[in-house]
Amino acid sequence: MTALRPERDSSPYGGEAAYGGAEAFEGAQGAEWYPEGYASDWPGAAPVTAPATAPETAYEPPQEQPYIPRLPDDETVALRIPDTPGLAERAARAAARQAAPAPGGRAARRKAARRHGRHGGAPETAEKASEAPAGAPRTRMEARRAARAQKPGVAVLVSRVVGEVFITTGVLMLLFVTYQLWWSNVRAHQQAGSEAHHLQEDWASGKRKPGAFAPGQGFAILHIPKLDVVAPIAEGTNKTKVLDRGMVGHYGEGATKTAMPDAATGNFGLAGHRNTHGEPFRYINRLKPGDAIVVETQDAYYVYRMASILPVTSPSNTSVLDAIPKGSSFTTPGRYITLTTCTPEFTSKYRMIVWGKMVEERPRSKGKPDALVE
Repeated sequence: MTALRPERDSSPYGGEAAYGGAEAFEGAQGAEWYPEGYASDWPGAAPVTAPATAPETAYEPPQEQPYIPRLPDDETVALRIPDTPGLAERAARAAARQAAPAPGGRAARRKAARRHGRHGGAPETAEKASEAPAGAPRTRMEARRAARAQKPGVAVLVSRVVGEVFITTGVLMLLFVTYQLWWSNVRAHQQAGSEAHHLQEDWASGKRKPGAFAPGQGFAILHIPKLDVVAPIAEGTNKTKVLDRGMVGHYGEGATKTAMPDAATGNFGLAGHRNTHGEPFRYINRLKPGDAIVVETQDAYYVYRMASILPVTSPSNTSVLDAIPKGSSFTTPGRYITLTTCTPEFTSKYRMIVWGKMVEERPRSKGKPDALVE
């Protein structure tokens, strides 16, 4: 125990107070004194009366002092009674709340007072706010901050716009490729089939007569049995009016004008798409010498046999359309046919040329030639 206690005499007889003080002690010096019970036993001893003893007092133990917590003393490092855990921290937080005003002016302090209580209450920390349940109600300021935090930045918006542009461009390119490779063929086959059907109906009714034809006007039908090609032949090589509609165009204008099939001599020149828009000349590179090429008109069938092929040449090489085509195996005037198309596939950089020589002219009254019957 470190508490204070009353002082006590170390005398075994209870101290001076127990025997009447100094006066009692000095009185006892003049006479012999013995403890009670011993004086009578000694011979010749006179009876002695024992000194009066002081009344005994009950011992009262010291009272426990009540514990009073103390705040940390910064001026000493001596040992002291430890404080109650957390008391100093709570006192410091309370002092800080009272000393620091709510930031943001009077309006913000009023909002803080309404939110946390006018007479205390620690504001919620960011950690507590983050730990709050998702469905907990928010204040107006918290909602605004959350909305600003969720609002995307400039970089995110730019990346989104760029991504959408790329996606849109990709979709448009895919649609264009689909149109070129599939839908254009579907439409061209429909138009070419309709034109061929009308031609045959006109021939049967006698509406069409041999002679000059207007640009874009159909006047014959081309058959390539090996390739399963049946395509109407129209005057001119206009891309929009003739070739893109799935028809084969006759070189019949300007410097590239060629002869008609019924001419005594000459070169009957035709052009057609190799890819897209019906692609009638897609596989003419598969023709071999001797394969039949038939031109059907209102009056007759003209049968040609494939003679030679020029795989690649310049688009400006118009000599392949001459009466005696240059680059072919022909050396003398005759009745020839020339098929021209683009190469390589899906490009128009070069031209591919196929030549044939007429071997039979058969009137329609005699029926179809063997090349179409086989």
